[in-house]
Amino acid sequence: MAKIDIADGPGGDAVQVWKLRSKMAKGVVELTEAAYQHSQLPVREREVARMRIAQINGCLACLNFRAPSVMEQGVTEELYAHVAEYAARDDYSSREKLAIEFAERFALDHHSLDDTFFARLRAEFADDEILDLTICVGAFLGLGRMLRVLGIDEACDIDPGRVVPG
Repeated sequence: MAKIDIADGPGGDAVQVWKLRSKMAKGVVELTEAAYQHSQLPVREREVARMRIAQINGCLACLNFRAPSVMEQGVTEELYAHVAEYAARDDYSSREKLAIEFAERFALDHHSLDDTFFARLRAEFADDEILDLTICVGAFLGLGRMLRVLGIDEACDIDPGRVVPG
């Protein structure tokens, strides 16, 4: 249950909350659009990072969210099912494992993102991809944590891969 009063409307609390601060919502829309519509990362890499952040945040809306546009690109429930155990799994690529580890360290101990880790990351990702991943993870962490803190638990029914709430 939301910890602030949010009017009922299409998309539920996760969409309607932005009406409380519509001018600030423009920035959120742009950040969400950047992560979902302008990321150059393969969708699987972005989604495993998103799911690890959702797990760390404990954001029910984020944990349950499945963008139809993402599922249409071949992402399955199996991809999400074992993200927390990524290190011991053989069904994630080395890049997917690094994306998950990056997201985890970013959220829990960003000081551990040292030169040794970046050497591993740069062996698999180009610099523009690292920036892309960092922007996406930052967006997922911030927005997911905001939803969790405010008690907005239901997933939004809008697909940011197609239409961004505004």
